[in-house]
Amino acid sequence: MAGKSNAPWWAHVMLYAGGVTLVVAGGAAAVTQYGLNAANNAIEHEDILGDAQADMDVEDISGPLNILVLGVDKQGGSTRSDTMIMVHINEDLTDVSMVSLPRDLYVEIPDCGPDWGNNTCMQKLNHAASISDDWDVTRANVVQTIYNLTGVEFHMGATVDFEGFMDLVDLVGTVELCPWHEITSIHGDNRVFPEGCNDYSKEEALDLIRQRYPWDDPEDYEKGLWGDYGRQAMQQQAIKALITELKADGYHKDPAKLTDVLNGLGSKLTLDLPDGLTVTDLAVNLRGIDPGDITSIRVPATSQETDVGSSEVIAEGEQQIAADALWTALQEDTMSEWIAQHPEWVKQTGNAATVPAETPTTEESTGTVD
Repeated sequence: MAGKSNAPWWAHVMLYAGGVTLVVAGGAAAVTQYGLNAANNAIEHEDILGDAQADMDVEDISGPLNILVLGVDKQGGSTRSDTMIMVHINEDLTDVSMVSLPRDLYVEIPDCGPDWGNNTCMQKLNHAASISDDWDVTRANVVQTIYNLTGVEFHMGATVDFEGFMDLVDLVGTVELCPWHEITSIHGDNRVFPEGCNDYSKEEALDLIRQRYPWDDPEDYEKGLWGDYGRQAMQQQAIKALITELKADGYHKDPAKLTDVLNGLGSKLTLDLPDGLTVTDLAVNLRGIDPGDITSIRVPATSQETDVGSSEVIAEGEQQIAADALWTALQEDTMSEWIAQHPEWVKQTGNAATVPAETPTTEESTGTVD
């Protein structure tokens, strides 16, 4: 499949199944030593998809499979999601496509919260996850919003607390991150992150990957890495660097070290698997997938001003046609054909971050990032 790129961090998390696939790559003996039950029980399970979960033959696992991954932020007593990714695995379980749904995508939301009388409205996608402090309510709203937009049926779901996942940096000491230009933190300490590759502690890494507003230089817009897209690119780097360090330190071969990884994940990763499917079943069946060889795709959309501010809008005409074809390709397992027809929306690998081959823009795309 053309257009391979570094996968977003949540892709690695999902496809490594909380570190279990690392063990499979290291040899079945390590799995046996660690214990299948311990591996399966290390990852929490959660009803993410509800009644919308698609049927799947867990006795004979094959594709195509669609997986919804939600990046969550747990603060205080509430859980929110402003990262949504659709993972598509082809029939042979060999090729993976990742479709990132922009947090600012202008969409119809079925329940817009008390301020809208809990009625439908047009809003930014991440608003779907802000209608209540009850995660069960917001999660269902996010899932329904995405289904209404795409019509894609999901076989599995996952939620990932990325900042919690980055606690694993403590196991390896530091991770290498490579900003493509210098930025200054907006989080109160004025920490400066220089251009180029440097080793960062967990605290420094978390600060860097949380940055969104500093990605506002002309080159960021040229590369399609402004605002939240820049933050996503740094998150991609962080998880790839973390997995590289874990593998270099032998965590994928040492059952005792693997225990530390899985215990470290704890509630930071939850899965919604069909009845009868275990984490190790999933890992073994996905062992042929290389997380570094995944096609990352942007939703066909451009930055425009809407009644809720600067948003990502799927414009009528070519963009709407391409987006509709994308949803169909995810559902019907024709992603290879879609990618060949729409290379401008396929992300390519840059020197320090994953960048689109060409980013369609409008005059509004150089405005302030919301």
